[in-house]
Amino acid sequence: MDVPRILEAASLLVPESTAADDDLTMRDVWDCLAQDDWEFALTLLEEHRGGPALPLAFWEELADTARQLRMERSTAWCHWRAYETRNGVIRAELALAEDSPRRTPVPGTGVLRPLWDIGHRTPTGDTAFAIASLWVEGQDALEPGGRATVRLAPLTPSLWGHLRPGRRFTMHERRPVAGTAVVLEVRPPAGADNEGKHLAMG
Repeated sequence: MDVPRILEAASLLVPESTAADDDLTMRDVWDCLAQDDWEFALTLLEEHRGGPALPLAFWEELADTARQLRMERSTAWCHWRAYETRNGVIRAELALAEDSPRRTPVPGTGVLRPLWDIGHRTPTGDTAFAIASLWVEGQDALEPGGRATVRLAPLTPSLWGHLRPGRRFTMHERRPVAGTAVVLEVRPPAGADNEGKHLAMG
C-alpha cells in the first residue's frame, strides 16, 4: 500500500498545533499506519468532519486506497464525498411512508436514484420530478416506515439550488408518495465563492 499517498492526504487535516481534543490529525493516522492498521486509518480519514472542507484530490486518493483494500462501502463513500466537493451538500431528514408499496429496505449506499418533488412544474402544471441518489447516514439501509438523516446527490444539481433548511419535499418511486423529507443543510461546492450562503438548521 502507498503510505506516502495516505500521509499526503492526512497532511491536509487540522494541524497538531491548532487541533481540538476531538479533531483528527496526521499523528492519529500515522499511529494506525505504524501498527499496519490500514483499514482503521482509512476509516479515520473518511469520517473526517472537523476543520475546513477538504479538496477533491483528498477524496479521490482515499477512494483509490479503499478500492485497493477491497473496502466497497468506503470506496463508495469516498466517491460520494468527491461528488459533494464538486457539487455541494444536501442533507435532509427522511421519513419513509408506512403505507408505501415498497416492502424491502431502501439501500443506504447511494445505489437508489428515486424521483423527488422539489417544487418544479411542467408548462402544463404537472409535477416535474428531479432525480437524486440517496445515501443514508450511519445505516446500511432504511426500513419501510423508518426515519433517518440522508444525503442527496442530484443528477442535475442546478435544479436543487432553491432548497433551504426547513423546506419539505417528497420522494417517489411509483405514483404514491414513498417518503417525506425536510432539508437540514445546504452547502455549496468546496471553494465556491458563496461566503455567507452556508445554510444549516440548529
